[in-house]
Amino acid sequence: MSEVLNSYWFSLFDSILPRFCCSCKTKLATGDKSICSNCLKRIKEIDDSRLQIEYDRKFGVKQIISDFFSPFLFEKDKELQHAIHSLKYENKFRTGVFFGEVIAEKIINRRSNWIPDIIIPIPLHKLKETERGYNQSYFIAKGFSKVTGITLIKSAVKRSKYTESQTTLTFTEREENIDGAFKVTNKKAVYNKSILLIDDVITTGATVSECGRVLVEAGAKKIFAASIAIAD
Repeated sequence: MSEVLNSYWFSLFDSILPRFCCSCKTKLATGDKSICSNCLKRIKEIDDSRLQIEYDRKFGVKQIISDFFSPFLFEKDKELQHAIHSLKYENKFRTGVFFGEVIAEKIINRRSNWIPDIIIPIPLHKLKETERGYNQSYFIAKGFSKVTGITLIKSAVKRSKYTESQTTLTFTEREENIDGAFKVTNKKAVYNKSILLIDDVITTGATVSECGRVLVEAGAKKIFAASIAIAD
């Protein structure tokens, strides 16, 4: 009976306030969340062998990040890029929560040895967060916390250096750009803790590595990283 009522209410709400796909902008079906099933099935998933290759490329030298996980591959002008763009620039907070839930469910199945004590979203600089109005990584982390019950701490680290966009920078330029960009603001919260850092997209790994570095220096025990996608 409750399933029938739920279906009725979803249908009623959709008729009054229709929801649209964060990628293709078509009307969502009753059972869809944030992204339509057609767009979701076109997004390329990443298997564990590819993730190991990417770990070695992005984190193998410094080894600040103990392990990382991204379920999807970021492709330009494709469904996932459109979805992430809507999350970052169109106030589609639920898209972040949805993908955070997806990441959590996949990590539970594929990384059962991960036992982080807390979740920290990669922070934006105060000026950039003011410009945008929010930090998209916070909503991804919120979705992850919702599924796992792991404590989300937003204010343990701040971005103390305003950096230019990393998008067009080389690997070396990204490392130089992000160097010294983070500062731990609550050492007690991170001391002796296993921490999961969450970002929207991991490209070279420079950002999460630098954030992880200051957390380790502040006494963090272990650093994991997760994102919606990886990019080359």
